[in-house]
Amino acid sequence: MIKNYFKIAWRNLWKNKVFSFINIVGLATGMCGAILIFTWVQNELSFDRFHQNADNLYKVWNRSYKDATGNIYTWDVSSAPVATELKQKYPEVKAVARVYWPTDRLFNYKDKSIMGNGLDVDPEFLSMFSFPMINGSKQALNDPKSIVLTQTFAKRIFGSDDPTDKILRINDNGNYKVAGVVKDPPVNTQFQFDYLVSIVPLVGTSEANNWSNSSFNTYVQLKPGTNVNAFDKKIKGMITQHDPNLKFGIFLHPSKKWHLNSRFENGVAVGGAIETVRLLLGIAVLILLIACINFMNLTTAQSEKRGKEVGVRKVIGAGRLSIIKQFLTESILITAIAGVIAIALVQLVLPYFQELTGVKLFINYTDPYLWLAGCAFVLLTGLLAGSYPAFYLSSFRPVKVLKGLFKTKAQVINPRKFLVVTQFTVAIVLIIATIVIYQQINYVQSRDTGYVRNNLIEHPVTGTIGKNFEALKNDLINSGTAVAVSKTSMPVTLDASNGTGFNWGDMDPAHKNLNFTRFGTTGDFVKTFGFKLIAGRDIDFNKYPSDSSAVMMNEAALKVMGLKDPIGQTILSGTNKLRIVGVIKDFIIGSPSQDINPMLVFGNKYWSNSLTFRLDAHKSVSASLKQAEAIFKKYNPAYPFQYHFVDQAYAQKFKNEQRTGKIAFTFSCLTIIISCLGLFGLAAYMAESRAKEIGIRKVLGAGVANLMQLLTRDFVALVLVSVAIAAPIGWWFMNKWLQDFNYRIHISWTIFLYSGLAAVVISVVTVSYQAAKAALANPIKSIKTE
Repeated sequence: MIKNYFKIAWRNLWKNKVFSFINIVGLATGMCGAILIFTWVQNELSFDRFHQNADNLYKVWNRSYKDATGNIYTWDVSSAPVATELKQKYPEVKAVARVYWPTDRLFNYKDKSIMGNGLDVDPEFLSMFSFPMINGSKQALNDPKSIVLTQTFAKRIFGSDDPTDKILRINDNGNYKVAGVVKDPPVNTQFQFDYLVSIVPLVGTSEANNWSNSSFNTYVQLKPGTNVNAFDKKIKGMITQHDPNLKFGIFLHPSKKWHLNSRFENGVAVGGAIETVRLLLGIAVLILLIACINFMNLTTAQSEKRGKEVGVRKVIGAGRLSIIKQFLTESILITAIAGVIAIALVQLVLPYFQELTGVKLFINYTDPYLWLAGCAFVLLTGLLAGSYPAFYLSSFRPVKVLKGLFKTKAQVINPRKFLVVTQFTVAIVLIIATIVIYQQINYVQSRDTGYVRNNLIEHPVTGTIGKNFEALKNDLINSGTAVAVSKTSMPVTLDASNGTGFNWGDMDPAHKNLNFTRFGTTGDFVKTFGFKLIAGRDIDFNKYPSDSSAVMMNEAALKVMGLKDPIGQTILSGTNKLRIVGVIKDFIIGSPSQDINPMLVFGNKYWSNSLTFRLDAHKSVSASLKQAEAIFKKYNPAYPFQYHFVDQAYAQKFKNEQRTGKIAFTFSCLTIIISCLGLFGLAAYMAESRAKEIGIRKVLGAGVANLMQLLTRDFVALVLVSVAIAAPIGWWFMNKWLQDFNYRIHISWTIFLYSGLAAVVISVVTVSYQAAKAALANPIKSIKTE
């Protein structure tokens, strides 16, 4: 029986080549899009889930106490002694590991010099997290002068030689012994590194008891069965107990939420990357649904042709269940063919999709569970696509069909119209989303950054740059390569240091725990970056040797502090007195779509990780960079010239929104293509079924334009209904999306106008070919039997 079902299904498939082709292409395209999204979603959901201890791993977060304004701040870095305290005084803790953010270091071995990016970690890191050792043991980092390399990085340095116990010189100032090699970290982990070294030398004695400097990521492994909520209450007041001036507590954030649920508002987790996952999952379901709608529409559109087949089958004894099975078999056969094509399409477009999402994805075709899931996916898609046609067609009464009395009723609302409206509603919502996202990106990109990004170059302070800074600076300026040079605590595009505990005269009690962005500079700050100085002066150690206690502030800080005449006034940071010497215009250091935080810029000769210089705009950039490279090599010969343009670094701030926009645009196009395939098929069927009517109208004098209008207006009406439904839905979703941005656009009515016009034009173009073909056909051929 099953063999017979497939044989008949294949014959019907081959008999209706055009409709079969449209069905297969539509389903294959929809399935391809869904498979790509499901692959990406699976990768996102698997982040750091592969660790054997994942159920008991947590990250230490800080949560400030509610201030007078009701604000609560959260951050995910903690001070060095937190780890020691947790390990020594809390029996619920099995292991603790501090991690310092990725650091570039220079590795020297024989005649090789290679830069690597790695992590400073506590020795227990290797036992807490599942990074398999190729050689060496989990205790490899117990020696502070040991290093663990990844498999790929070890090959870069040692080639095919065994790296075990080899001595590496790091940063041209220390020897480390290779104590182990681990497999390369997978893509689905937040820990990406070339090497691991002990964090003990970095912490040293100065940081070991410093509770106020939150600079480390701290990870905790609890013993199985520990009540986490009770433990959170137990450790909440640890920080304040050791330093009463620090008004914040700690809590644990579970590993399964690190990647997807790490966005906090007012002290409460409110989401994060999980929102993007849900968005794309919804898009995947909608694309697959639209492809299935095409199948339903095209199959039911041929109901009169298949009706006689159903009538004959029923007359000779076939039951309704048998007919349902037949149509479901056809649907599953078409879906299976589409599934094979979809896999080929996935392989073809996977590189583009990886570039689109910024994630390196891998599909393991040797995994039997993958094929099992694939078969289930095809089966479910086939059943979904074929369910409505099967039940609809099997309901025909044989007497009416065989007597020619069966006619599809011309209803104002019928399932086919409903499905077409659904298709285009989804497509228009995605068009609206694409336009809103790109308008928001353009709006934020046009925001004044507060400094001049052109010809601004950043270089990390590596090797001997720090001690040779003055000579390097003079050579850059005297050679005409640069017009200004400044050394800063961090790149100007990175908001990486914040602090509280500042006091000033007539301070509002509500601002006692106000959080300030902190920035450090050795001088020439305003000149190099092109900031606008509103009052006072720049920090300058040459003219003012006492500027180690000087501070500048931005407009946001001036406003919140309420200082009318700030120059010369004093700010207290603990026992340190800071003298205000200047006020600069607000500049963007964090997200361009958020408000600018109050900022304090300190004069500091030693707190510097970044060197920035401004190229002479009248000279060739390539020639200036070549000169700069020679000067850096002169004063820092062991290290490569690691420059990057500030405007390019600033552009990275829009990467996530741009990626979201590209994804929305890509899948809106895909949705439109699938919808148009269905519309094209329906138009072809309509032209075929109304051939005699068109012929008679032409004989009676109807022109081609009149006939085309007749054949297209029903479809245009459906699309207009879709526009009316999609507009409020699109507005609601995108207005909700925009709430994440403080600096945002207002959704204009023109967005809905453009989206609607685009949908109408696309539908008219799609239907016009079939309409014109029918209108231009010779009427004699269609009415000669009358």
